[in-house]
Amino acid sequence: MNRAARKAALRARGAEKPSAPLHDAAPKADSYQNFEARLGIGTDNQSGSASYGFNPITRSRQQLEYMYRGSWIVGQAVDCVAEDMTRAGIDITSDIAPDDIDTVQTGFERHGVWQALNDTIKWSRLYGGGLAVILIEGQKLNTPLRLESIGRRQFKGLYSLDRWCVQPAYGKPVSEFGPEMGKPSEYRVTVDAPALGGQSVHYSRIIRMDGIPLPYWQRQSEQGWGMSVIERLYDRLLAFDSTTQGAAQLVFKAHLRTMKVENLREILASGGAVEAALIKQMEMIRRFQSIEGLTLIDGADDFETHSYTFSGLSDVLLQFAQQLSGALQIPLVRLFGQSPAGLNATGESDIRTYYDLISQQQESKLRAGVELLVNIIYQSDVGGDAPDDLSFTFNPLWQMSEMDKATIAANITAAVVAAEGSGLVSRPAALKELRQSADVTGVWSNVTDEEITEAENEPPPLPEMPIAPLGAEGNEEGAAEVLP
Repeated sequence: MNRAARKAALRARGAEKPSAPLHDAAPKADSYQNFEARLGIGTDNQSGSASYGFNPITRSRQQLEYMYRGSWIVGQAVDCVAEDMTRAGIDITSDIAPDDIDTVQTGFERHGVWQALNDTIKWSRLYGGGLAVILIEGQKLNTPLRLESIGRRQFKGLYSLDRWCVQPAYGKPVSEFGPEMGKPSEYRVTVDAPALGGQSVHYSRIIRMDGIPLPYWQRQSEQGWGMSVIERLYDRLLAFDSTTQGAAQLVFKAHLRTMKVENLREILASGGAVEAALIKQMEMIRRFQSIEGLTLIDGADDFETHSYTFSGLSDVLLQFAQQLSGALQIPLVRLFGQSPAGLNATGESDIRTYYDLISQQQESKLRAGVELLVNIIYQSDVGGDAPDDLSFTFNPLWQMSEMDKATIAANITAAVVAAEGSGLVSRPAALKELRQSADVTGVWSNVTDEEITEAENEPPPLPEMPIAPLGAEGNEEGAAEVLP
């Protein structure tokens, strides 16, 4: 029997087997279900009726602005990350002269670059997108930016615009391979913008910031921008504010007083002088009740006080606050200024984790734009082409204690002195290393360029001459005989 015949026989035997009943089949559901007990999703219970709605408040500019102005939590959610991403600045690393490095650093402050980037990040978080226009004097905004065309003192800073102040040209996407591929090749500033109204800006002259990234089709519905950070926490924000306002309202009911009045219904029904007398009695009680709690009532009346405690409300508020903190990935100590509860809980680990997140955001969203600005400021303020090794690192947000700085300074100094003493590095290189460590430790910052230049001009040390041993009798003749 050949191979084809064996296969036909196997198929024939398989067809003769009775099929398994449907109830014996293995369940194909991905989650637990018990239809008799109505447990699980899709088993006609309350959980099965739950779903997620679509509340695209990112498209509601005015509502977002009301929330930003009226809710301090929304303000913190938008501002905290933007301020932390831009407040520490950068540390420029290069072999260029220290004066040129200081010029570039000063250029960032003088042109208000960090504040403009701060505003751009804020509006991207609030509205879902924003951009900063690079202002080069004497150049048209709708032309591609070429670094070599920037002359001395032509860089004039950045101009921040939110997504509602620009109209992206999605009919002309960037076709060149790279990180900008598929994005609009130009942006038209709306006529009602504070400045640059009606002008088109080439994509190479902007630093674009998006909010929370969205899938393609959702991005299309937002005109290519991202989503506001407020949209995801909108329901948690309502829950927190509602609970807070409810707790505030309960304070007014923390101490209730009741008074039993005989025949109250008849008094109210009869009205006239009888009802007026009752109202006058209540006014007298409120007016003359002393701080000792003395209340004057009729012998047939009964006066009672009821005090309420609101135990558990603080735990509920804390839970909602933690949900907001988790949604924003901002720790309580930064978002609310509230230290975490528990023994030995200082919030230090939370802040360190948060600073790591800020560092990741800087690298992913800011590095490309800041790198471009470093080269532009060098070209404009220093002059000439920027060197290839011109680079930078974002300064860390975590500040060391004085003891930590002293320990690191001692270790760096010992290591540099040992390396210089063993001949691994020269004296000028050792002085440069010590001065560079001042950015971290604050020590050796007074090493001047003149001292480094003087060390570079020092003649090299003479080679050590071998010392000949003395002769057998310790005379000079014996020593002279062994000299080369």
